[in-house]
Amino acid sequence: MHTSQAKSPWLWVPSLYFAQAIPYVVAMTLSVIMYKDMGISNTDIAFYTSLLYLPWVVKPLWSPVVDMFGTKRGWTVFLQLVIAASLVAVGAVLHLPTFFSVSLAVMWLMAFSSATHDISADGFYMLGLRQKDQAAFVGVRSTFYRLATLAGQGPLVVLAGYLAVSLGDAHQAWSIVLFVLAGLFALAFAWHQLVLPRPKEDHAVARGANPLGEFFGTFGAFFGKRDIWLILGFILTFRLGESQLLKLVAPFLKDPIEQGGLGLTTAEYGIAYGTIGIIFLTIGGLAGGYLISRLGLKRCLWLMVFAVHLPDLVFVYLSQAQPTNFYLISAFLAVEQFGYGFGFTAMMLYMIMVAEGEHKTAHYAICTGFMALGMMVPGMWSGALQEYLGYKHFFIWTCLATIPAFIMAALVKIDPEFGKK
Repeated sequence: MHTSQAKSPWLWVPSLYFAQAIPYVVAMTLSVIMYKDMGISNTDIAFYTSLLYLPWVVKPLWSPVVDMFGTKRGWTVFLQLVIAASLVAVGAVLHLPTFFSVSLAVMWLMAFSSATHDISADGFYMLGLRQKDQAAFVGVRSTFYRLATLAGQGPLVVLAGYLAVSLGDAHQAWSIVLFVLAGLFALAFAWHQLVLPRPKEDHAVARGANPLGEFFGTFGAFFGKRDIWLILGFILTFRLGESQLLKLVAPFLKDPIEQGGLGLTTAEYGIAYGTIGIIFLTIGGLAGGYLISRLGLKRCLWLMVFAVHLPDLVFVYLSQAQPTNFYLISAFLAVEQFGYGFGFTAMMLYMIMVAEGEHKTAHYAICTGFMALGMMVPGMWSGALQEYLGYKHFFIWTCLATIPAFIMAALVKIDPEFGKK
C-alpha cells in the first residue's frame, strides 16, 4: 500500500529540487567566479574546479550503497545537513593564507555529498509519488531546479559583487554569500525533516545471496548494449567544446579589455550571464522539449546538434570585437544560452532512451557519469590552453572541438518514434 500521499507533493517537490541544484551551481559555477575575484589564475581555476566534477562522474559506483543501507528519506535529509556544514566551512576558510587548497578540499566533500544527495533525492521522488504524479511533477522539479540555478548565478553573484565593492574585500564578500547559502540549506534540512512523506516502500533493498554479482551484473548489462561504443562516443563528445568554453566564460567576461576580456564587474556578470542568460537557457529547454514531443528525437537531432554548438561562435565574435555595450553583450549571451538550452534537450532524451530497460535508474546514472567525465577531463586543461592561445584563438578552438559531436550524431541510431507524445 502506498501511503506517501498524506502530504501534498507541492510541499516538498519544489523545495527538494531547488535544494538539489544549489551545491552543483556552487561547485561548477560560483567557485569559478569566486576564485577569479580572488586572483587565482585561469589555469588553476579550470583545472581544480573541473576536478569537482569527479563525484558526479563516479556516483554510479556507490549508488547501490544508497539502496542497500538506510532509507532514501534519511539519506536526503542527512546530506542536506552535511552540505550546509560544508558551505559554512568553505566560507570560514576563505581568509586563510592557504584558502585555495583548503576551500577546494571542503568543496570536494560538498560535491561528494551533493552527488549522493542526487541519488537519494531522485530515488525518493519515485517512492514518494504515485506513478501518475511522477509524470505530472517532472515539469515542476525541472522548473525549480532551473530557478535555483538562476538564483545561484544571478542574485547571489550580484550580491557578491556589491559586497566586494562596499567592503573592499572579495574574500569577506564571498564568505557572506556562502553563509547565506548555508543558512538556506539549514532551512531546507529543517523543512524536509518536517514535510517529507514516509512511504512504506522506503526501506533498504534486501540484499541477495550475491550482491556483488548483482552489482557487476548491472554494469555488464549496460556495457552489453548494442552499439555501446557509439553510445559512449556520442555522450563523451557531445559537450567537448562546451566543457572547455564553460570554465573560461566567467574569466573572459570579467578580465579587463587589455587582457582580452570584456571587463564586466562581478555584479554585471550576475545580471548578463547569471540572470538573462539562465532565463533564455530555460526558455530554450522548454522549446526543445516541446519540439521533440511533437516530432520525436530522431527528426530533431540534427537541428539540436547545430543549436547547441553553433552559438559558440558568439564567443568568437565577442573575443574579436570586445564590445563595451552591456546590452549588446547581454543579447549575445542570451542567444548563446537559448541555443544551448534548446539543443541540450536532445542529449537528455538520448540518455533516457539508452537507459530504457530493467536497470533504467542505474543505467541513466551511468550515462550521466560518462557525460560528467566528458566535461571534467577537457575542462581540466582548458585554462592552461586559454592562457597559451589567448581568448581569441581559444574560442576558435572550442568551435573546432565541436566537430566530433557532429560526426557521432551522424552515426548514432535512434528509434524514429522515441520522444513523441
